[in-house]
This record gives sequence, structure tokens and C-alpha cells, in this order.
Amino acid sequence: MNRQLTEDRLRLVLANFDLAGTLSNFSPLGRGHINDTYLVEIASGQKIEKYTLQRINTHVFRQPELMMANWEMVIRHLQLKISQQTGSRLQRQSLCLVPTRDGRSFFRSPEGEYWRAYHFVDHCHTIETATTPEQAFEAGQAFGLFQRLVVDLSPTAVRETIPFFHHTPRRFADFLAAVEKAQPERKSRAATAIAFALERRAMVGLVTEGLASGHLPLRVTHNDTKINNVLFDDATGKAICVIDLDTTMPGSPLYDFGDLVRTSTCPAAEDETDLAQVSLNIELFRAVAEGYLSQTADILTPAEKERLIAAGSLITFTIGLRFLTDYLDGDVYFKVSRPDHNLDRARAQFQLLKSMEKQTEEMARSLQKILGGRP
Repeated sequence: MNRQLTEDRLRLVLANFDLAGTLSNFSPLGRGHINDTYLVEIASGQKIEKYTLQRINTHVFRQPELMMANWEMVIRHLQLKISQQTGSRLQRQSLCLVPTRDGRSFFRSPEGEYWRAYHFVDHCHTIETATTPEQAFEAGQAFGLFQRLVVDLSPTAVRETIPFFHHTPRRFADFLAAVEKAQPERKSRAATAIAFALERRAMVGLVTEGLASGHLPLRVTHNDTKINNVLFDDATGKAICVIDLDTTMPGSPLYDFGDLVRTSTCPAAEDETDLAQVSLNIELFRAVAEGYLSQTADILTPAEKERLIAAGSLITFTIGLRFLTDYLDGDVYFKVSRPDHNLDRARAQFQLLKSMEKQTEEMARSLQKILGGRP
């Protein structure tokens, strides 16, 4: 994919969306690993409207039209539930897609690129890591509310956009294959991380086996609950809504809670190279768990609640495997900005997993206390 975007090229793309006005300004937006995202300002008279424009990475999302059908269905459902329950301004409580001039949710260019646009949510920000319990609580509550709002949306209504996305056994198999075919230099540099992963083979089936047996219910889930997928209000610091619905598909809330724990309880960056800075902060864990369970305690099953304590470790291991696999494969999936970037990411995830393993009992006591007065 040619990632260079000229103003003339942008104007051609924007002409296909139902936007009133002319392009005033545009700039890259966010730090996402996958899609190319831009903040676009459209002028109409004295008025400036802001939109988010994204070029979908079709190397990752090989069925973009299927993915956008999921977006449409989930957004409609969220907006209906939000309007029924709160009457809130939908453009701040949910993503709002801008249709193309022919009424579609995306534009496919003659070159085969897929683009989408939605209203930019102003006066808000994202954060890469939680630094206070208040931020962790808000993130947990936001994703818990998302789960609550889609609890009555059938998992058969949405389609799988990335097969085996959080399927740890498949990710482990991909990792083993990558080890076998990796360049010797990369394999040597990653030797310690490879050994660490191999030692934890036994944990890979924690969720998948429960889903396969029916012991765990299949639900519509977000599947990318990083804290930087929450918008925070500039004035109040409160969470407004969750974003990035690309991986919303059938799954387990355990994956969502686990990724919340992974990204909301460690103030260090995901690619931190000073591993002494990487550890789970138990206060942040309590806060994110309290926030998430404030919305979900009455809808999760006993089997799901029993596995909450291990969910953070599982997803941290899984994400670490993905970074390590991509490194061994030659950095073909995640964007990298330096040599060994994906290996650094994997090392940080595995260091965080070590910290979780050391604090398992304290985490369990925290969950028991939170759930103590809940059904």
C-alpha cells in the first residue's frame, strides 16, 4: 500500500462522501498500528466541520466490505440503545459514519483502496497508558458499557473479520511455524522470548476450550479493548465512547477484559525497552476491574467470572506471541519504526505477564471484593 497521501488524492477520495463544503485542512491522526487515519476539516461558508478519514489496511482486513457491514450493524444497535436509555448526543456517545454519495458505508477507489469517514469527536483525547485509577476506571466502565449495550445483539448477526484473531492455540501454532522458518539472526536475537513462550504452552486453551464446549457463551465483543480506543472528555476526564470497531465480532468478554487489564494496568509504553518499568499496578487493576464490572457483573455467567483472573495473563501472552511471531516473520503485520521494534514489544508483554503471574493472588482477592456484593 502506498501510504503517501497528497491533497489532490485526498480531494478525489472525499468527493465520494456525502460532505457539504470543501477541504480546508488535513493531517495524520493517531498512532494506530494498522490503518492510515487522517483528521479532515471541511469548510462550508464560515463553518468548519471535522471528520475522521481512514484508509483500511486490506492486507490485515482481507474482507473490508464484510467488516464495514459489521460496523453498520453495531453502530445502529449502539445508537438505538443509547438513544433509548439516555437521549445523549449520538455523535459523542457513538461513532457516526458518513455515507458515500451512493449510500454506502465505504468508498472503494479504482485502485482497490477502501476508505471510510465518520464524524470527528471534538474536545476529547486518547491516552496510551493509564496513569491514575480514575483513568483506568473510566476505561473499564466504557468497555463494560459497550458489552452491556451489545449483550442482546446475536453473535450470529456479525461476521468474523479476522479469523482466529484471539484464538490463542492458533496464535501459538503460528508462532511455532514462524520459529521454524525464521532467519537465523532473528531467531537468535529472540531466543529468550521464544523459550519464555514455549514454557507457557499449557495456558493456550483457557478460553477456546470453554467456547468450544459451550461452557462459555459466545457473544458480540469489541476484541481490541486497548485504553487508547477510549475517547476521554477534555473538560471532565470522563470516558465518552469506545472507538475502532474493526474487530467487533463473535468472541468472549474474557478477551475484552483481559486486554483492558493488559493496557490499563501498566503505565509503561507497549514497546518499553527498560523492562524494569514494566509491571502490573495493582491499584490500576482494581480500578479497571471495578469500572468494567460496574456494567457487566450482572450479565457475565459464573464460568466467565471464574476466568476473569486469568484473562489478563492469557491476552498478554497472546499479544506477546503476535508481536514475537511478526518479528520472526520479518515485521509484516504491525507497523514498526525501528529495528527489533516487534521484539521489544514482545519482551515488554512477556515482562508484564511475569508481573501478573507474581500478583495473581492479590488480583484474585481484588476481584472477590468487587464481586462480593454482586450477583
